[in-house]
Amino acid sequence: MAWRHGGGGVPSGDTSERRGAELELLLLLLVCRTRRGTSSVSGASHESMRLSMLVALVRPVGPVIVGISLGFTLSLLSVTWVDEPCDGGGGGGGFGATEGMLLLLGQAGSSLKGARKPELHIHRAQGSTETAEEEDFQPRIVPYNKPAQQQQSSAKKVFRAKYASTELGIRERLFVAVMTSKNSLNTLAVAANRTLNHHLDGRIIFFTGTRNRKVPHGMFVVAHGEERPVPSMFQTLRYLLEHHVTEYDWFYFLQDDTYTQPDRLKTLVGHMSIDHRLYLGRPGEFIGGEAQGRYCQGRFGFLLSRALLLKLQPFLEQCRNDIVSVRPDEWLGRCIIDYAGTSCVEEHEGLHYNYFEIEKDMEWKTMSVEENHHFQDALSVHPVSSPEQMYHLHRYFTKRELQKTYEEIKKLQAEIKNISHVAVDGNRSAAWPIGIPPPFQPKSRFEVLRWDYFTEEQMFSCADGAPKCQINGADHEDVNSVIQMALAELNKKYSPVLQLSAPRLINGYRRFDPTRGMEYTLDLQLQATTESGHGQAIEHRVHLVRPLSQVEIIPMPYVTEATRVHVVLPLTSPNRPIALRFLDLCASNLFELGENVVLTFLFLYEPAEAQKVGSSDVFAEVKAKVAAVEHHYPNVKIPWISVKTENPGFLRVMDIVSRKHPVDTLFLVATADTVINSEFLNRCRMNAISGWQVFFPVHFQDFDPRIAYPDGSAPATPDLLREAGHFDRYAFEEACFYNADYMAARTRMTADAQDNDELLESLDMFDVFVQYSSLHVFRAVEPALRQAYRNRTCDPQLSEDMFHRCLQSTHEGIGSRSQLAMLMFEQEQSNNT
Repeated sequence: MAWRHGGGGVPSGDTSERRGAELELLLLLLVCRTRRGTSSVSGASHESMRLSMLVALVRPVGPVIVGISLGFTLSLLSVTWVDEPCDGGGGGGGFGATEGMLLLLGQAGSSLKGARKPELHIHRAQGSTETAEEEDFQPRIVPYNKPAQQQQSSAKKVFRAKYASTELGIRERLFVAVMTSKNSLNTLAVAANRTLNHHLDGRIIFFTGTRNRKVPHGMFVVAHGEERPVPSMFQTLRYLLEHHVTEYDWFYFLQDDTYTQPDRLKTLVGHMSIDHRLYLGRPGEFIGGEAQGRYCQGRFGFLLSRALLLKLQPFLEQCRNDIVSVRPDEWLGRCIIDYAGTSCVEEHEGLHYNYFEIEKDMEWKTMSVEENHHFQDALSVHPVSSPEQMYHLHRYFTKRELQKTYEEIKKLQAEIKNISHVAVDGNRSAAWPIGIPPPFQPKSRFEVLRWDYFTEEQMFSCADGAPKCQINGADHEDVNSVIQMALAELNKKYSPVLQLSAPRLINGYRRFDPTRGMEYTLDLQLQATTESGHGQAIEHRVHLVRPLSQVEIIPMPYVTEATRVHVVLPLTSPNRPIALRFLDLCASNLFELGENVVLTFLFLYEPAEAQKVGSSDVFAEVKAKVAAVEHHYPNVKIPWISVKTENPGFLRVMDIVSRKHPVDTLFLVATADTVINSEFLNRCRMNAISGWQVFFPVHFQDFDPRIAYPDGSAPATPDLLREAGHFDRYAFEEACFYNADYMAARTRMTADAQDNDELLESLDMFDVFVQYSSLHVFRAVEPALRQAYRNRTCDPQLSEDMFHRCLQSTHEGIGSRSQLAMLMFEQEQSNNT
């Protein structure tokens, strides 16, 4: 048997010994024959003849001998010798070098270092005597058996977090804990919440001993049930360690009578490393001065790092039992110093914790106080006596921070101007306004942004498509504010030479640029007055930009694409043929793919049709098709509900469906023309959020093929093109919502429905959620949802608004304006001829 090592082939031990013995025997025979054949020759001639004959005989086999010797030498040099017993650890007889090497390769787990492992495990048969005279053993393949322990252990499922920040271990920056009480929860605590909550990116929680029955709106309050200050502080720390220590890097503690400037607090924690055991605040001496170190006074607020809280966690119960104190800040300071070895500091790595104390009988709104640099740079101010005082402090510090921001913007604009001078294009390289992104550059004529024309009274681009409408509401306020802003900026530029007043808008243009904001171009008529008092009416064009502010990501509840969707299809007798096509499409798009969906039919019978159900059911063909689909897909069940009604108002029918399903059911209301696929179902699951949002998609409506394709070459699956159809904004038939949200909205409209019997027939599903629900009503175009063209007839029994929307949808679904205009032109040409 041969084995591989280093890519070269070497004979086995037995074969090599056999060949070596044959060569020795051949040499001896040659020497003996040479001696017998040359016995009569004498002296040196005899010796030379013998030698020449020997050389002549050996010469043909010389390369063989040299090759064999060289092969043995190279094989021995290429093998890495291992200091292990050749007998594999067993006693008894030894092996030769080659045979021991062969056994070493057959041992599982042997360390061969540089040698290549063989492909097979080689074992000798049990009971065999390992002697030189033994015949060559036959190798056998030993199959690999998985260890029993590994077979029994099931594969662990990999846990994937819902959010990337959770999986990557990214924590929030700041957590704020406000210590309050039952008496001040509705006063000072509310003021602290209003001045902090909307400015901080982290979370703020109010901790109290006991609380009132009614918690202020927008505040998260934790009641410990302990009024004593020190046990309340202990309970607060334990709550943070149990619930939030893994989520935040910094923990800020303050009292509800302390004002904190939120922007400066964010700047402070944003420039500090999170791995330090930091105890930052206003240091104070312990009572008596016997304890080493200093504590942070709670009335001015203090900052604890996550690393310090984790260090303190194992010793929190000991601090509770061993340290006796009346004040909670001193108790916490002793605990941190004794068990974490950290003392309160006022400065860390060049960052200072600034504070200001309002002394008794101090008029803090006086000029002397406002000019005090300690007050101007303060991060926290204490004590605050009333909510009004806290609001005044917040206004002062916010105005000061805003002024600093404006000064920084001016400096940056001046730097950009100076740098743009040395650019290749000069000042033209800088966008206007400076620091605002340049205008959007369209790549085609379809991307050109539209300018809307307006005056002070009217708008010439209306939402309903009308050529002119009255300007009111937010648009009216926007126009007035822009005119006043233009007047103020012009006076800044030309004062004191000219004083401008009495602005009147002649022409106004505006457009929304998604890259920079709302742009305005105004033609104003102004009354200009010189310093000498002369006045004259002038006209001037100004350009303004209302830039986009900081984009904020609104947190949304977590949803999943694994939710089961219950498709509800109301069906009347005229739509029976379309329902058969709807079932075929559902079978190919949903049931064939195993989608997690349930289809429910609502058969709406008129009174005359309901009487003939036993003899001639108008929906018999549809029910037979349903049975055929269920037979073809055994796992699919398609229930139906038969409803007898004179006026098929959908809300009355939906009430019946709602009572037959659990509250957590996700409904998708569809029509017989709707083409549902997996892509749209996933968007229905993601956009409909229980207790938060309902989804009303805008489907793509195909035009009449005779108008869209006059040559008769309509494709089987037309693309979403301007010539093929349009997104029907007047259609509200499709909707995705949860049953609990629908039941809540219907409960709110119960009183109005009792006073107005026709309310259920005059409203559709969209109106119900808009008027009687506090949820977000999300309406957006849905490219995966489309309907084929069908000449529909609007029901005259509908309400006026619903009937108007139906007519508008039907008329706009015939064809585009250019197609209809071309059709009218061709008809006029044919009539003239």
